[in-house]
Amino acid sequence: MRRTEQKRKMANLVEATTNQQFENFLAKAGKCLTVVHFQAAWAPQCGQMNDVMAELAKEHAHTTFVKLEAEAVPEVSEKYEINSVPTFLFFKAGEKVDRMDGAHAPELTKKVERLAVAGGPVGAAESSATDINQRLKKLINAAPCMLFMKGSSQEPRCGFSRQIVALLKEHSIQFSSFDILSDEEVRQELKTYSNWPTYPQLYANGELVGGLDIVKELAESGELENTCPKAVTLEHRLKTIINQSPVMVFMKGNKEAAKCGFSRQTLEILNSTGVDYDTFDILQDEEVRQGLKTYSNWPTYPQLYVKGDLIGGLDILKELKESGDLVSVLKGES
Repeated sequence: MRRTEQKRKMANLVEATTNQQFENFLAKAGKCLTVVHFQAAWAPQCGQMNDVMAELAKEHAHTTFVKLEAEAVPEVSEKYEINSVPTFLFFKAGEKVDRMDGAHAPELTKKVERLAVAGGPVGAAESSATDINQRLKKLINAAPCMLFMKGSSQEPRCGFSRQIVALLKEHSIQFSSFDILSDEEVRQELKTYSNWPTYPQLYANGELVGGLDIVKELAESGELENTCPKAVTLEHRLKTIINQSPVMVFMKGNKEAAKCGFSRQTLEILNSTGVDYDTFDILQDEEVRQGLKTYSNWPTYPQLYVKGDLIGGLDILKELKESGDLVSVLKGES
């Protein structure tokens, strides 16, 4: 009898291996919360978060927890812009209501508790408000000049966002951006936090500058450059990063935690040589991620550079290893 009860309790912890299964789980859940874990078998942090999900599934019987191998269902991962694992998406009535990137067990627990229970006690609401305000403050201060917009600086998704990005680039303003379409909680709560009801919103040194109209006025008066930090050229920035180390790898993740299979294989090959190298996580910098592909004329990642020169990607590394030339190339001897 205990076995039957345990099985019934865990019936809300499932695995989707196809797009159709994924859609079926969303449809079946209806208005109840569905938590989808985009994972990878090679990433140990995903296994740890699966253990957290299993415990949460016991506590939240009306919430469906779905494990999904990100690289096995590329159409789903591409649709929801999954760039690293673990990533969690939260759905209600078939619509995405929140997102969490990374292995953060306490944050996952808080999000599930907040989204699974409607109309919680006042104390819980106050705690949730404190959490989101702290998160917004961190995002606003993530860069000296921070733009909250629809889409990215490379692909704006509304006319106002497109215009403000063009203005900032025209005036050589160094800025980072956050896509509010990727996070409904940020999109709604930032309007209250800033007391500014529309997007885009531009912040400089943690303070709200304003929206498109304000930025236009500052640009026309010549004050924009004094309000926001000036940018170095992207080419200069890329050259600086490439030459940070004699052997430099641009990849998804870092030495401690690769975030895609190709990057993981690259690290394994490099670690086997005993040669020192540095890495740059392209998932943390969209400007570098897109710009380097053009600069190097190499469309994929990872990318390996030795003494400032491009060697190539994973296939090139494999060929060099098989031919016995890899160590000499990494040491700049050939």
